[in-house]
Amino acid sequence: MDIKQIRSQVAAMLRSHSVKIANADNYLQAAVTVPLVDVDGHPSVLFEVRSGNLQWQPGEICFPGGRIEAADSSPLAAAVRETIEELYVQPEAIEVLGPLDIMVNPIGVMIYPFVIHLAAGLPFTPNAAEVAEVFTVPLEFLLNTKPRVASMEMATKPLAGFPFDLLPPDYPQGYRRRYKYQVLFYQYKNYVIWGLTAGVLEEFLNTFRNHTDGAMNV
Repeated sequence: MDIKQIRSQVAAMLRSHSVKIANADNYLQAAVTVPLVDVDGHPSVLFEVRSGNLQWQPGEICFPGGRIEAADSSPLAAAVRETIEELYVQPEAIEVLGPLDIMVNPIGVMIYPFVIHLAAGLPFTPNAAEVAEVFTVPLEFLLNTKPRVASMEMATKPLAGFPFDLLPPDYPQGYRRRYKYQVLFYQYKNYVIWGLTAGVLEEFLNTFRNHTDGAMNV
């Protein structure tokens, strides 16, 4: 087989290839909603405080959502299901406004965020097994607030059995700094919104700003 045949075969193969994220199954895949609610005439964003009894990130602030299960027909279906389970709202109270960009964080979590409008009135009575409380932050406050920015580093270390014999002799065998990334912090009253949740929030706020003049007509 010569290069012309290879070229033709590869071209035909790639014409029918559907592009996806490589090795996506290696990531923890989750879906969340960014709920917009009306609070006394003021557009606001709703957040949850996770139950202190949860094993993963107890007491931290998050958006409604969770792991995408095999039974979920799509990331959106998972996000809506988790929102219903956590906030005890009816499906008809959820208006899906659209998706934000998929976010992949350095520790191997892939997040599918969706902005929704919650028509259900306040206050919410959430699922106490998962949610300690819910609170809202005025959208205008968030748009006019610059988050505090900090940095974190990630490092790698070869494990037992790593084939150092195949690499240059001076290849480091201990921890090696690989990646530095930013962590955002938003503070509202006594609440601190940070990490992945702050990243999703920032994505929403920047998308809003880029499609408007950034002003709130309220």
